Amino acid sequence: MKQITEKIHIEDQLPGVTVGAICLPHGLILVDAPPSIEDGRSWRASMMNLSSGIERVLINLDSHYDRTLGARAMDCPIIAHEKITEAFRSRPSSVKTQGEDTGADWESLPGIGTVRWSPPEISFTGKMAIQWNDTPVFIESHDGPCNGACWAIIPSEQVVFVGDLITKNQPLFFSGANLADWLTSIQILQERYPKFKVIAGRGGVASANDIAHTAEVITFVQTEIAKSGPKQNTNDLADKLTQSVLSMYTVSNKNKKQYELRLQYGLKQYILKHTRSAAAHS
Repeated sequence: MKQITEKIHIEDQLPGVTVGAICLPHGLILVDAPPSIEDGRSWRASMMNLSSGIERVLINLDSHYDRTLGARAMDCPIIAHEKITEAFRSRPSSVKTQGEDTGADWESLPGIGTVRWSPPEISFTGKMAIQWNDTPVFIESHDGPCNGACWAIIPSEQVVFVGDLITKNQPLFFSGANLADWLTSIQILQERYPKFKVIAGRGGVASANDIAHTAEVITFVQTEIAKSGPKQNTNDLADKLTQSVLSMYTVSNKNKKQYELRLQYGLKQYILKHTRSAAAHS
């Protein structure tokens, strides 16, 4: 666990997403959950010594399995965007976490087995505030990485959790993306919160260079897809882009296969949706 400010702690060394805890006199506001039940227990145990009230609430920054599989283990009410609530309505009440091959972190974790989802009890559309005493925490909708993606903003601490808008030192998830919205959201982050500590969805605290690099990668993918034209074979284009995007990161041999899978899966899904959308409007 790392202390970011007096009231905010994060853990960025567990498989999955960067998780956070905002310590307030009324209680703890948790940001996302580790996908592994054991890691979730460890994360909860590490918070026992934090100075806060007894209440607990969890914010899910989007619907990705890496941040929602372990939500039930947090044993508290869940807040998410209305589009995330809709995504849960389309899922079965439980899921066998087997047979996937998307390059997500949860796929390599042993012993997950069958998971019962915990859909959000509280939802919002544009923006909401958690007003626990004199330290409001705002949750804002910012599309881009997927529909319903949001940020947790703590103005008093000058900290913003941005989920998979930024993934530090690892490739992005493209399968549910809207690249134009993604770039707009990054611009909003840079303009509104230049002095804030930005907590990436993966990798911890992101620097200005990390944010600029993310925009560079998205712009590259957007440009290459636009140049390819509608007749370009989806698999060939995705494979080509996978290698080009992967070369924009420093990747260890340990993670190379996983990150290739992540990009191949995500880019193929994005290109298919982009092609269908373009054809529908032609």
